[in-house]
Amino acid sequence: MHAALTGLCTGLSLIVAIGAQNAYVLRLGLGGERVGIAVGICALGDLVLISVGIAGIGRLVGLAPWLLEVLRWGGVAYLVLFALGSLRRALHPGALEVTSAPGQSARVIATTTVAMTVLNPHVYLDTVVLLGSIANQFGSQRWWFGLGAATASVGWFVGLGFGARLAAPLVRRPSTWRVIDVVVGLTMVAVAVNVATSPL
Repeated sequence: MHAALTGLCTGLSLIVAIGAQNAYVLRLGLGGERVGIAVGICALGDLVLISVGIAGIGRLVGLAPWLLEVLRWGGVAYLVLFALGSLRRALHPGALEVTSAPGQSARVIATTTVAMTVLNPHVYLDTVVLLGSIANQFGSQRWWFGLGAATASVGWFVGLGFGARLAAPLVRRPSTWRVIDVVVGLTMVAVAVNVATSPL
């Protein structure tokens, strides 16, 4: 349960950060335009990458046990830097600029979403490397961590896409993103402490 909850919190903290992928899903949601396609691709992409990260890094660690220690402190450093970036953004928040874009075909939406997913280097760092390395800190419970992270991804994209119209007044307020960035930053600090102090 602890592993799954940590995975959920870590996954949400990474996914909620403002980015092109989130902005695109939100824009489709605001326009009520085939948002299910984008939501499905984003969620499936994360599920695959999280699984690859957990399984792949687990295999590497089996071959080189010292790698787990390297991944642990690399992950801690990344989490701290991520937290500092979120807290810095909270000092100067901006509204997320989104506009509806009617008329896109299902093929264009699917192609655009796939491109935003696989061509973003941060998605590999976040899901494959970071989530994979943190998950392997939990040993036999690593797949519970993965389940938590996957649940965060699916829940976030479903909520973002299909709840966009309800959230429209909020996402245009800088104060909303200030709160989000502070919560994300503090969560990442907590996860970094947990990773640093957990026994291997």
